[in-house]
Amino acid sequence: MTLTKTDTAVRCEGMSLLVKGLGEVDAERFVALISRESFDYTEWRKINLEDDDVRSLSRKAMEYARTL
Repeated sequence: MTLTKTDTAVRCEGMSLLVKGLGEVDAERFVALISRESFDYTEWRKINLEDDDVRSLSRKAMEYARTL
C-alpha cells in the first residue's frame, strides 16, 4: 500500500529543502520569483534537461554536491 503525501506535506517538505539549500532569505526570494512568473516546469525541463537520463542527472547532482 502506497501512501500519498498531502499537498500541505509536499509544500512543507519543499520549503524545508529550499531553506536548507538556499537559506531562509533566498528560499523566500525564490518562491516570490516563481510566483510572479508563469513558470512551466515541464517546458523548462524539455529545454534544459532534454538530453539527460537518470544516470546523467545523478552524476551531475553528485558533482554539484562535491562543490558544496
